Amino acid sequence: MRNAQIILILILVMAMMGCSQAPDVIEVEEVPTATATLPGPQVHVTPAPDVEAAIGVFMRAWQVDDYVSMYNLITADVRNSVTEEDFSTRYRETANAMTLKMESGVEYTLLGTVVNPGFATARVQVNYNTNLFGTFTREFDITLVREAGEWRLQWHEGVVLPDLEGGNALEIVRQTTPRGNIYANNGFPIAAQEDAVAIGFIPANLDQNLLSLFYGTMARLTIYEADEIMEIVDNALPNNYVPLGETTQAAVENNMSALSTLSGVYLNYYTSRFYYDGGIAPQAIGHLTYISQEEIDRYLRQGYSPNERFGSTGLEFSFENELSGERGGSLYLKNADGQIVTRLAERAATPGQSITTTIDPRLQFLLQQSLGNFRGAIVVMEIDTGRILSMVSNPQFDPNLFDINNQNFIHAPNPYVQPNDPVFNRATNGQYPLGSVFKIVTMAAALESEVFDSQTELYCGHSIVVCGNELFDWTYEKERPPSGDLNLPGGLMRSCNPWFYHIGEQFWLEGKGDAIAEMARGFGLGQETGVEIAEQPGNIPAQVASCELNTQLAIGQGEMLVTPLQVANLTAAVGNGGTLYRPALVEQIGPEEGAPTYTFTPEVIGTVPVSDEKLVIIQDAMREVIVNARGTAQIPLGTMRYRAYGKTGTAENPFGGAHAWFAGYTQVNNPDRPDIAVVVILENAGEGSEMAAPVFRRAVSLYFSNYTDAGRVFSWEARPYVVASPTPIPTDTPIPTIPPPPTETPEGWDGEEDPVEETEE
Repeated sequence: MRNAQIILILILVMAMMGCSQAPDVIEVEEVPTATATLPGPQVHVTPAPDVEAAIGVFMRAWQVDDYVSMYNLITADVRNSVTEEDFSTRYRETANAMTLKMESGVEYTLLGTVVNPGFATARVQVNYNTNLFGTFTREFDITLVREAGEWRLQWHEGVVLPDLEGGNALEIVRQTTPRGNIYANNGFPIAAQEDAVAIGFIPANLDQNLLSLFYGTMARLTIYEADEIMEIVDNALPNNYVPLGETTQAAVENNMSALSTLSGVYLNYYTSRFYYDGGIAPQAIGHLTYISQEEIDRYLRQGYSPNERFGSTGLEFSFENELSGERGGSLYLKNADGQIVTRLAERAATPGQSITTTIDPRLQFLLQQSLGNFRGAIVVMEIDTGRILSMVSNPQFDPNLFDINNQNFIHAPNPYVQPNDPVFNRATNGQYPLGSVFKIVTMAAALESEVFDSQTELYCGHSIVVCGNELFDWTYEKERPPSGDLNLPGGLMRSCNPWFYHIGEQFWLEGKGDAIAEMARGFGLGQETGVEIAEQPGNIPAQVASCELNTQLAIGQGEMLVTPLQVANLTAAVGNGGTLYRPALVEQIGPEEGAPTYTFTPEVIGTVPVSDEKLVIIQDAMREVIVNARGTAQIPLGTMRYRAYGKTGTAENPFGGAHAWFAGYTQVNNPDRPDIAVVVILENAGEGSEMAAPVFRRAVSLYFSNYTDAGRVFSWEARPYVVASPTPIPTDTPIPTIPPPPTETPEGWDGEEDPVEETEE
């Protein structure tokens, strides 16, 4: 019955639906059974490249002149039309013309961006900071294109500088000014612009009948004396050109009557920076050199001309900005046809300033002629100011040889990596063990420690056992009697090695192993002095590693290294009562006409850590070194007419013979001649008392005698300033504007050579 009712109802519903439009097919959806829930769809979003980051990478590469990286950030179509070389050249030439500063030359600000799916536009403001013309500010748009998912710059020349669009280019007309002169302390020119003449000869072309005239004329025009020139001729190959040096045109004109009759002599006229006397203190003054291809961009961007020379070493390098002045120029914008569109900027050049040095030219010249063929150095310094009166480094070189008129040199050797080159300044860059001169420092440490005093005695025998090792005195090696009982000042006077070995051991045993090294640093060793030219710091060990090394340090051996300039400063401080002054080579800087911009005043850089009372003990011992009959310098210096104090030194080194040292100072109290410290080193020359002390005597004698007393003739000289043998190198050719003076017989000298006896290690 129930089923019949259901069927009836369905019939009625279908009948009612027939009264309206019905679909052709009625689909009955089957209700699915329940199933497990499926995970939702995974959406991966690729972020658009960062326009600001892309611009930043390009601009930062520009700031460091990384043109290769910049080129790799531009679009492929631009790279197909512009080579990497042309791209880099465009940036480099623009930077050089603008004199764009290195690294800080480009500063940018991103003002805004408009980003689309395939391209973007960035508005930037760029400040072009230049060395000559100040700052240029430009705003421009940079278009970027999506390539391989990255932004690339649609580069064109306007991105370098908007003014360059349309094929425009920049051109600079550079203005140079005369370089400032360098003078000695008496106003004598050391380096200046001059009409000069290079002199040389070919032996085979010399007239044999006029050789006497040739020798005499060349002696007047060069450093060589007639007999030296004779040796040069005899040793030269017949058909070789032999350069003798340079002189002024005025000197040549004064000798023209003789020169015009001589065959085989060649004169090369030129105008250049001229170094008088073949170079007064050439390593300290320095020289000029030409701009190398590796450095050309850096110098062009500073305003230099491509063919200019610049200071390469010494004061010429340190004061390049002052000497060369402020460069000037005009910056033009030219169109593709080479026509000037406009002048973008202009700056007038300012002449260079001149330098007056502290160098005593006569003393310097004569000491330069005194070291013969030894490698070595001399430093002469006022003890109460730090003024350097002489700085000799041997062998010498002629700075004029770096001029283009002489092709012997084009670029300067590196003074740090070529220590055998004459350009190397041994006075400031040479680093040596100090040997027994260092005993001054060890004695100071001993007195200040209160472990020892001036009356403490030790038997100075041929040897002593310290730190478990037997170490020997110089008297043993020289087969001299032992020095016997000595107090501490006597130990310095005799340069007794056992005394100072004992100090080194005793410090170690009492836990004061760093006392000597600390005192050395207190005297300014192991650190730069602050002089105006390049120098090396030397080495004082930060921590002494063993008892054995401490005993070696006590006598100035082992791991310690010093420069002659440091030793001069140390010696001056002992002489003046304990004050360390900054060594100075520059007395004044300023224009040729007008007030100076700098004037030297003594600058205190420290005080040695030694009491006045104990410093007097050291001074008295240094006096005994010279005047005591047993003093190690009594033979070469005992008869000096000028009161002096000093210390001999012979420093062993693993690379050859021992270095000969002498360090001393004067106490003359001459109101016209300030007292001086003098330090001498002769490399591999042997005994300090035999080799270096006589050079000290010459320096002191010349200085206080107004250059009339040359001291004794050295063992390597035929007469003062003339090397007995071998013949000097022909290219070392200063000119004699300051001829060697006549020599007075030194006081107390009988004309005989000094006997060799009782010299220290």
